[in-house]
Order: sequence, then structure tokens, then C-alpha cells
Amino acid sequence: MPSRLWFVVLAALFLSGCNNTLNPFCGSARPAPLIGSLIPSTISFSQLSQGVVLTVNGSQFVPSSEIVVNGKALAATATSAQQLKVTLTTDVISGPGKVDVKVMTPSGNTGDVGCSSGGTTTALVLTVN
Repeated sequence: MPSRLWFVVLAALFLSGCNNTLNPFCGSARPAPLIGSLIPSTISFSQLSQGVVLTVNGSQFVPSSEIVVNGKALAATATSAQQLKVTLTTDVISGPGKVDVKVMTPSGNTGDVGCSSGGTTTALVLTVN
């Protein structure tokens, strides 16, 4: 009977949508990022010609997480699981206005076992004057 119980537990994991923390097959899954704040949240357009370091604070960031500015994915530096940094220039932002900033973590190699992996946050707004 113990082997039948093991089968029931495995079936429950697969059929329940696969809780990544419980399913051993979800080992390479990446967490969905969460975004909390931008530093700075307002910049002047003239600052962009010199380059401005944007810090994105949140959680569940991994080295492969990218900062997405108005739909353009930018390679970021993960200083920790709570912070990403990228340098913004006029190549990225072409003029003053409201700029959507998101974090995107690509999915890991989870196979087809129902594991969730990666994702994109909702947007925060960077104001460029």
C-alpha cells in the first residue's frame, strides 16, 4: 500500500498546478518577480544624455531578470534578489513623458510538468521631465 500512497501524492502535485516549492521536478523554475519602487522616480531628459542609473527595488529577482522600459528589454545588473540596476540613456528614452518600467524574468527549463516559471511584473511609472 505505501507505493500506492506515493502515487497519489505525485498525482496530486501534478494535477494541482504544481506548487513549485513541493514538486521536485520544478527545481529549475524561476520565481515570478515583484516590483516595488524606482529610484529615482523622476528624472530630467537632459540627464539621459549623460546616462542615469535606474534602481528597481522589489523581490524575487534573479541574474537573468531584465528591466523592460516602454516595451524594450534591457539587460540589468542584479545586485541582490531585491534590487536590479540599469543605465538609461537617450537610446532607450527618446523624450520627456511617462515611461512604463517593468521587470521580466524569463522562464526556466521546467519541462511540461505544470510548473510556473518566471513572468513579468505590472508597470511602475518613471517620469521624464
